[in-house]
Amino acid sequence: MTVFSLQVEAGVQHQVAMARGSIKDFPGADPLKDVEVLRKAMKGFGTDENAIIELLGNRSNRQRVPMVAAYKTTYGKDLIRDLKSELTGNFENLVLAMMMSPSHFDASELREAIKGAGTDEACLIEILSSRSNAEIQEINRIYKAEYGKKLEDAIISDTSGHFRRLLVSLSQGNRDERETVDISLAKQDAQKLYAAGENKVGTDESQFNAILCARSKPHLRAVFHEYQQMCGKEIEKSICREMSGHLEDGMVAVVKCIKNTPAYFAERLHKAMKGAGTKDRTLIRIMVSRSEVDMLDIRQEYLKAYGKSLYTDISGDTSGDYKKLLVKLCGGSD
Repeated sequence: MTVFSLQVEAGVQHQVAMARGSIKDFPGADPLKDVEVLRKAMKGFGTDENAIIELLGNRSNRQRVPMVAAYKTTYGKDLIRDLKSELTGNFENLVLAMMMSPSHFDASELREAIKGAGTDEACLIEILSSRSNAEIQEINRIYKAEYGKKLEDAIISDTSGHFRRLLVSLSQGNRDERETVDISLAKQDAQKLYAAGENKVGTDESQFNAILCARSKPHLRAVFHEYQQMCGKEIEKSICREMSGHLEDGMVAVVKCIKNTPAYFAERLHKAMKGAGTKDRTLIRIMVSRSEVDMLDIRQEYLKAYGKSLYTDISGDTSGDYKKLLVKLCGGSD
């Protein structure tokens, strides 16, 4: 494939993704003009947070990322360092997340989930089960370059058992991506899953791993349909009966992502906000990473599942500048 055709393909994918995103390219955006606005907002006494919110909330990721280089060229200063010194708390975390490319952000979130005491298994599952092959390969490249260690090695040293094997499989970025579905093969895979779980004493987790991590998404949707026809229950129910702990969470997330990715993220957002305290890290990660991919679909699924708009719940659960920028990423009420 030529460089030109790759660029065309990337452009087409960008347009397709942005069609369901809440954040679009801003017409005629110029990073050199944009950094003037940022500099003015941060210079002198106090910070003009509203100017920062208005600017960043109206630029797509590919318009925000070049601001870092433009700022250094224009002012000889590090934009990220200046933002860190001017902003605080969750608002700062949200702004910094928006200034990274999607794969850089994913790599830094995976790093954060793995390093230190305790592991954020839910973060590992969320990112690795929802990204495309190309995205996962790019995350692997950046992880190694930034942290001097392969992502796979970091996962292996921090997890164990069948859960580790699930994450290692997902981190290969090697899922079949064919769109065609052969129903007879789908039936065979459904039978294999039934034989590995419901139809035997104990569970053959590696069979679940082999099918859920390697097959294409259209094929797996057909497998799940055949499975339900065959044994009268959804595959998730069988996984919950057969497995437990992080492995169960991981396998269920993979299934949910394949069945309906926006509904999976709507559920993750709802869990991040409901009850006492907000899981801000999760909220920031999903709002930033899905704002140009499928935020409009996530909003629809959220309203359908919880009877309230995502906008309403974010507004009720957050405050101040943090809230103002989050609702920009949400892109309106339903």
